[in-house]
Amino acid sequence: MGRNSQSGERLRPVDLARGHGLSTQAIRNYEEAGILPAADRTPHGYRTYTPLHAAALRAFLALVPGHGHPAATSIMRAVNEGAADEAFRLIDEGHAQLLDDRRTLQAVEGALRDLEPTAASGPDAVSGPRGTFIGPLARRLGIRPATLRTWERAGLVRPRRDPRTGYRVYDEADVRDVRLAHQLRRGGYLLEQIAPLIAQVRAAGGLEPLQAALGDWRGRLSARGRAMLTGAAELEAYLRERG
Repeated sequence: MGRNSQSGERLRPVDLARGHGLSTQAIRNYEEAGILPAADRTPHGYRTYTPLHAAALRAFLALVPGHGHPAATSIMRAVNEGAADEAFRLIDEGHAQLLDDRRTLQAVEGALRDLEPTAASGPDAVSGPRGTFIGPLARRLGIRPATLRTWERAGLVRPRRDPRTGYRVYDEADVRDVRLAHQLRRGGYLLEQIAPLIAQVRAAGGLEPLQAALGDWRGRLSARGRAMLTGAAELEAYLRERG
């Protein structure tokens, strides 16, 4: 196992559990899942743990906030199986995902900054009494009407239909969604990546409430990045314990 596993200090499951607010069953579950190394057994069959197991538990619990429970489990299992390179690859994937999330946030913030006021202006801005038709809107953005129809099928925009003519009518919220989609597409984002972001705008009730949501999102990403640092430090300590 590791050099500390040979020390005279022996810990019961309750000793490991107590300091982390866990149950003894959770400790046994972690061992069975490969998160902790296999425990030694007394002549009567009781599990005994060592400081090495305590270090493994600290590493796992520190990895969870940054990487999530499934990934943290896979990382610890790889380490305990002697596959350190696989553990490092999983950690790299977590950092790559965090970077991708940061870029997505930056794209949304940039798109919001670049949006011009959505109020109608110009002679062809509004073709109906309460909205904009597809042709004028497409001309304003420099795109084809077929593109707007594609975005509609992808769920990025949901114009209503004029009951008399059947024409699509884009109200102010629809124009907002179209303009945001246009900015994100120019930034290289795929339709399937844009759709959930547009949904967030709708759920927030518009762009202004979304600013607070973006602030929360940024805070969560920062907290996750810091948690990854903490997890890495505890994992490195565990690797040193293993020798």
